[in-house]
Amino acid sequence: MFIKDKLSRFIHRICPYQAVFLLFLLTGSYQAIAQQPRSRVDQLSDEDVQNFYKRAQASGLSEVQIEQAAMSQGYTVDDIAKMRKRMAQIRTLTSLPQNQLPPESFKGRTFPSDISTRTDSLLPNTVRQDTSHKLKVFGASLFENAKLSFEPNLRIATPRNYVVGPDDEIKIDVSGASTGDFQLKVSPDGTVKIPDLAPIFVSGLTIEQAEQRIIARLQQGGYQGLGKPGSGTSANVTLTNIRSIRITLVGEVVRPGTYTISSLGSALNALYLAGGPNPETGSFRKIHIIRGNRIVRTLDLYDFILRADQRNNIRLQDQDVIRVADYETHVDLTGQVRRPAIFEVLPGETLKTVLGFAGGFADDAYRASITLRRNTSRERRIVTITEEQIASFVPQRGDKYEVGKILERYENRVQIVGAVMRPGDYSLETGSETVRQLISRAEGLRKDAFMNRATIIRERPDLDRENVSFDLGKLMRGEIADVPLMRQDSLTILSIRDLREQYYVTIEGAVNNPDTVQFISNMSVADLIAQAGGFQEGAKPNLVEVARRIRQDSAGVRTTTQEVYHFSVDRNLQMTALAGSSNNSDAFRLQPFDIVYVRTSINYEAQRQINIYGEVMQPGNYVIFNRQERIGDVIKRAGGLKPEAYMAGAQFRRQGQLIGNDLRNLIADPGVEENLLLQDGDTLFIPRRSEIITMQGGVLNPSSISYKVDYTFDDYISEAGGFTENARKSKAYINYPNGRKDRTHHFLFFTSRPHVEPGSTIVVPFKPIDSSKMSTAERIGILSLLTTVSIALVNILLR
Repeated sequence: MFIKDKLSRFIHRICPYQAVFLLFLLTGSYQAIAQQPRSRVDQLSDEDVQNFYKRAQASGLSEVQIEQAAMSQGYTVDDIAKMRKRMAQIRTLTSLPQNQLPPESFKGRTFPSDISTRTDSLLPNTVRQDTSHKLKVFGASLFENAKLSFEPNLRIATPRNYVVGPDDEIKIDVSGASTGDFQLKVSPDGTVKIPDLAPIFVSGLTIEQAEQRIIARLQQGGYQGLGKPGSGTSANVTLTNIRSIRITLVGEVVRPGTYTISSLGSALNALYLAGGPNPETGSFRKIHIIRGNRIVRTLDLYDFILRADQRNNIRLQDQDVIRVADYETHVDLTGQVRRPAIFEVLPGETLKTVLGFAGGFADDAYRASITLRRNTSRERRIVTITEEQIASFVPQRGDKYEVGKILERYENRVQIVGAVMRPGDYSLETGSETVRQLISRAEGLRKDAFMNRATIIRERPDLDRENVSFDLGKLMRGEIADVPLMRQDSLTILSIRDLREQYYVTIEGAVNNPDTVQFISNMSVADLIAQAGGFQEGAKPNLVEVARRIRQDSAGVRTTTQEVYHFSVDRNLQMTALAGSSNNSDAFRLQPFDIVYVRTSINYEAQRQINIYGEVMQPGNYVIFNRQERIGDVIKRAGGLKPEAYMAGAQFRRQGQLIGNDLRNLIADPGVEENLLLQDGDTLFIPRRSEIITMQGGVLNPSSISYKVDYTFDDYISEAGGFTENARKSKAYINYPNGRKDRTHHFLFFTSRPHVEPGSTIVVPFKPIDSSKMSTAERIGILSLLTTVSIALVNILLR
């Protein structure tokens, strides 16, 4: 416990990200300090590992920051790798909540067979995460792709130029006249040992050279015909297990350090493990591979990204060093290019080269010039680079190039819209320099073109617009001079329909599809009825009216505002004028805005029904014979009432609403006012006698009890425990089962409660809430305040 307290005080003195990482190693695990031979990560419980991940995730620290904090406190790369493995195993074996799982995009940067020390990332790589629109360094995204790992393929045949070294395992398979199978491991001194033969030194040899040396030694040890033509004996030498090598990455990389990788690993494998060059300071184009204190190759990632050139992506050897140099020149290229980014420029490269890195101009780029913002010793200055200068212009450090967008203007466009066969945009060129030529290129006027006027909207030199109008008919007939066109002119030719109200006709009444439709010339009344789906069954075809607007103006005020025409149209849509009418039915045609009315026959009416159910002899739906049929009539048609029928509780509903109606005297006296006329959709329910009385509202025990003949209203209230404190006793009322209600009556000092019948509901309303009434606590508070004030006044007066 003492050790824990000291460590806790130490954690508060160091920086936050170090504290987070140390907490995961120290929480519940301080005993590991005394057990130095074992890894401290191995001594953590699964719960400790999970708690660490939760803390680290909540802190918002990046994986790099946590790893750097761990290394600064003496933890090795192996410790960090083991921590990642533990977290991956826990995620697999136990089901963590979804909000604690690492994001899917940070999985799997590992080499096969656990050769690499880099395993699954547990924390989001916030160093490379960019949620803003900040310009990115070109090439940095290569190392952000979680699906790209550059892992070497161990399933392919071993390359013939592979250099054998310690820990490689070599398999020798002798077949033919003589057989043999040897599994050999290269010892630390670089030799392999075949039984009964002297050791064979193979370290530093290619696999092909090692094969020749091994076969030569086998020939000396009893396999004399091995490998010779016609001997029938052959040997096959292969690598079955490949050693690991240690590579060091220094310089401007995201995670510098020493990594263990496969001996088939290349420079890109190692770079990816280390997170790639640091986008802020590292060079993507000067990556030196150092072997034996000598630069053996310089890797330019732009060659791989842009041209998939891997000539310098050589296979690494043990103790190789990869150094990422600082960048020399970064330039920004934004705007209308295909890949806006920050590019690294080497000496001798020009702006044209940088444009090539960016994929060239975008389709809508302004190519005549590029704007450059360059830093000087004191301030910035703007340089305009013409298209001719791009190939020879040399970028400098900190340059910011911006490629603009072409203007939304046309140097030779004219437009024609309206009543022509092909409206649209046309080029202002020979053959379309005047209005008539442009109309000809648009394949002429439509037949509905308005010939008396056409307009041109023209752009002035100061970008204001002006209207130029002319008589189109005279221009097309050659009576006036043709109008020359200018750039950006827009010619509008109106249609005759553009200059009038939209025409329509309407049909209403007893047709299948009443509607308002577009007016068509030469349409008769019968045509419109046919378009509306014909007559309904209840239509009266011999009385069709047409209402027409009065168009002609007159000097005086007319007493009639509409003209009405009457026709007879039979079911076969044959029209005849009504007797006494002067209308010519054959020649009559509809005009715009006419309204056609088709009347319904006087005696035609759809069936109307009432539903009766409950305690009647024959419940169900019954048609309403006539307009004088009443409730009592339909009860008789239903066969009368059953003996159990309770008419005092009969419920009559109209449009779903309960109508308060007492029908108990209906059978004896059909002339009572409660015997209502029937309407379509009415329902009548005649129940059995209910033996339940329900109490609701301001009673102590709202409930239902059985009906008792000798009980009064107050007796039932007593059965419910009496009134509550906030009950409005004087407003208590009763709901009878037939929908009627009765309230409490008062006369002077006398109170008359309503009569209770079977199936009724007694309702006692509550008093309204008085918001101005003070609570007990408020009264006590005011009283205390007044007492204090009174005592103070008495003391003042006594002085």
